Amino acid sequence: MSALSAALRELVGLFVDDSALALLAALVIAIVTLATKLGLVPPLWGAFGLVLGCAVALAASLVGARRGARP
Repeated sequence: MSALSAALRELVGLFVDDSALALLAALVIAIVTLATKLGLVPPLWGAFGLVLGCAVALAASLVGARRGARP
């Protein structure tokens, strides 16, 4: 039973550990979805925007983690 609870904690930790990354990714998804649904951006460009936006959010998160890890 403890292995199951440890696995669940790890799974939750994947989503809760870096709240800035989750917030940035959700913001990118919301903006690109809204722009695509309103017809401001074609769907193919929206897909590129999602990929690029989430990659930028991940890079920003990694830079922030590196700054915090320095002694």
